[in-house]
Parts: sequence; C-alpha cells; structure tokens
Amino acid sequence: MSCDIPILRLGAVALALSAVALPARADQLQSIMQHKELRCGTFADVPPFAAPDPKTRKMVGFDVDLCNAIAKHWGVSATIKPVSVEARVPEVKLGRVDVTIANLAYTIGRAKEIQFSDPYYIAKEMLAVPASDPATHKADFKGKRLSAAKGSTSELGVKLNGSEPLTFQDTGSVFMAVEQHKSAGMVANTMTITKLVADSQKSAVPLKMIDDPMLLEPICVGMKQGEPALLAKVNETLLAMDKAGEINQIWNKWLGPNTEFKMVRTDKVVALKDLKFDPIP
Repeated sequence: MSCDIPILRLGAVALALSAVALPARADQLQSIMQHKELRCGTFADVPPFAAPDPKTRKMVGFDVDLCNAIAKHWGVSATIKPVSVEARVPEVKLGRVDVTIANLAYTIGRAKEIQFSDPYYIAKEMLAVPASDPATHKADFKGKRLSAAKGSTSELGVKLNGSEPLTFQDTGSVFMAVEQHKSAGMVANTMTITKLVADSQKSAVPLKMIDDPMLLEPICVGMKQGEPALLAKVNETLLAMDKAGEINQIWNKWLGPNTEFKMVRTDKVVALKDLKFDPIP
C-alpha cells in the first residue's frame, strides 16, 4: 500500500501541470479583440464586390468596405485576404480567416461546414424575357424553355419553376439564345439581369424583367462553426449598421442607382431563422 501512494500523488501533479500547460482555447472573437485585427476573406477579383484597384492595386469593393466598417465598429483593423470562389468556405472553416465576406449565399450544404450570420441582403435569380411578351409572372413560363449558365443557381431556379433549362457556359450565349428565339427567356442574378435589360433596349430584342424572383439566396457573413460569441457579435453589428443606414451607403457606392448596376437595396437585416425561403441544397 505504501508504494501506491507516491504514484497516485505523481499522477495528480502531472494532471495539474498539464492543466497549466494547456489553457482553455480562447474563442475567436476574443482573439480578434486581443490582436486588434479582423481577417476577412473576400473575392480575389470580382468587381464590384472585391477586386484590385487598377491604380493603387489595393483591394476595393462592396465586400471590402463592409469588412472595414465591421472592423471599425469593433475598434480593430481589417486585413483583407483575397480568396478564390471555391476557397470561400474552406478558408474560414480552417481558421485562415475570421470571416468570409464574399457574396456568400446560405445553402444547406455549406451550413454543414460553417455558420452563417443573418443576411445583409437577399440575392435573387431573376427572369428576363422579350419586352413584347405579354406574360408578367414566372408561373407563365412553367414548361417553357429558359436559358441559364450551366451548373449555376440560375439553372436550379429554372428547374424549380418547372421550366426546361437550356444551358451555356457564359452569359453572352445565354442572352443570345433569347435573341435567337431558342429560349423564351433567360435567368441570372439581379445585377446581371438589370444591366442586360438596360443594355438590350437598343438591341433587336429588348428585354423586360419579370418581378417574381425565380430563387432567393440570403447573402451572409461566413464564420467557423462553434464560435457563438463571434456569430452574435457579427449579427449585432450588421443590425446596428443597417438601422444607421451604413449598409445602404456602402451599397449605393458600389451597386446603387448612380452606378452601372442601378440596383436599389430594399432588404433589411433579419434573423436567418425568420426568413421565409426555400434553401438551396
């Protein structure tokens, strides 16, 4: 018996030392505040969201300004890390960036890998058809052929509407299919459709946009799972910025009525759980 007591005491000492050597991991928000740095993953070259300025080579765009504004609210500096479209989720999942702000849409698949903030705007897949077409609702095109980019959410929107997708690799070919009457209309994101409708007014086949969205895509800030404090802070900040009109100011600078995209932001920051939409798988 006397031989066992020192062994037990040594074990207790070892456990105590290991507890000292391995402190509990600080949460990501605490780390951001301690280091005074918010690392943001943005697009590498997708204007007007994030792209190098031709003159200064500094990253500029809607997502860059949004990241800088969030950092300012927190009293920290923002570090912009350009990432590819495919790397938006992996970079934040692996902790190489604190947040991804890169026109990132909520999907069921992505939500299994990272967590999403409340959306700061709702991207829409919209339908454009010849202006001469008397139809006014997306339901009028059920069963009809509609063109879209291959493998895109636009193609998914066509299918969800019960229409027949005619797909191409690029937007130019998608539009040409409508011009050549190979499809009854085309589906793309609001920004693309708005610009195409405006540009088409001088073409042989002017277009109009159908008001019903083909698909809704909540655009959110992406974060690593298991970081509730960071999620709560991002949501709190987005809501405060929205109420103060800050998000609208950034929107109008890059996407608003006085830009080539001529888009008006009518969305408000609402809880993701309260948003009524059919999530993409």
